[in-house]
Amino acid sequence: MSSASFNTGNPDRKPITDVLISVVLPVFNEQSVLSQLQQSVEEALQTIGSQYEIIFVNDGSSDNSGQILNELAELNPRVRVLHFAKNFGHQAAVQAGLLHATGDAIVIMDSDMQDSPTAIVDFVETWQAGYDVVYAIRTKRKENAIKRWAFQTFHKTLNLISHTPIPRDAGNFGLVDRKVAIQIAQLNDRDRYFPGLRSWVGYRQTGIQVERLARYDENPRVSFVQLCRLAKTAIFSFSFLPLTVFYLIAALSSIVCLALIAFVLYHKLFTGLAIPGWASTTITASFFGALNALGIGILGEYVTRIYDQVRARPMFIVGTKTNFAHPEIEAPLLATQNQQQNEETAVSGESNREFSEQH
Repeated sequence: MSSASFNTGNPDRKPITDVLISVVLPVFNEQSVLSQLQQSVEEALQTIGSQYEIIFVNDGSSDNSGQILNELAELNPRVRVLHFAKNFGHQAAVQAGLLHATGDAIVIMDSDMQDSPTAIVDFVETWQAGYDVVYAIRTKRKENAIKRWAFQTFHKTLNLISHTPIPRDAGNFGLVDRKVAIQIAQLNDRDRYFPGLRSWVGYRQTGIQVERLARYDENPRVSFVQLCRLAKTAIFSFSFLPLTVFYLIAALSSIVCLALIAFVLYHKLFTGLAIPGWASTTITASFFGALNALGIGILGEYVTRIYDQVRARPMFIVGTKTNFAHPEIEAPLLATQNQQQNEETAVSGESNREFSEQH
């Protein structure tokens, strides 16, 4: 496909030869596939005919991924690497990539070869046509039947209960315009679910069906427990349904309880009949005890997230950078965020001084 096919005449888009495309790839222990991945991504970008940069975010890998990424960066100045000080998680790596990317459009994709680099061409072509967000709708997943069922159930449930419509089978893989990336990166959510945030910010969005490829090995880097945590983050971040359901159950239980009390008092006062047996008492006490525990657990989830938000620890710490010669120039979005954090710190410090002087 020639670069001419991308120049659609859309007044909101620059000629493709003047466009810079950033590709962000979170990495965790993927040493055996990094060279092939970099080559495949670069071939797709060269097909487009734009300028480009490839940003690998090394999320505290314990294998030789970091060394291999540095070697790739030494051979190609368009390859840039962020090395986290430790493992901060996939969503933190996505956030770091957004903050350091400088492109007019930014592609987010995984590093396990399940996201096909050739889809980047379709993303950019659709973006050039005027869309601000282009996401992959995953088809023909190669996982086992149980895992496919789990993913499908999660997406259907989330889309049903979320106050923000989130496309089914749409993960991180996709492209966002720079203005969209800025809005997402500047959101203050500590527990992040990128597909949900991408949907929440709005703009003109569309999906493209992309076949989900098989992993290059049988050792997924994201465990089942981590997937469950991400699912929980998505549900509690984009839905108040857990609280609403508990409220309805509690309200219904209160009505039943009042009716039971009225029933017992009526028989005690007017019929002289006592309600025999301890079974009903034990069952009732156990039910309401379990209900209280459930409510405390749900409230605890929300309180924990509020605490984490207020604590405001950084989402990630970058240990070293490769091919980021001038971070304050080459990552203007990161510089803007740092400036905002400094201003917030200054305001907080001034407020504390005023409080101390008054007391």
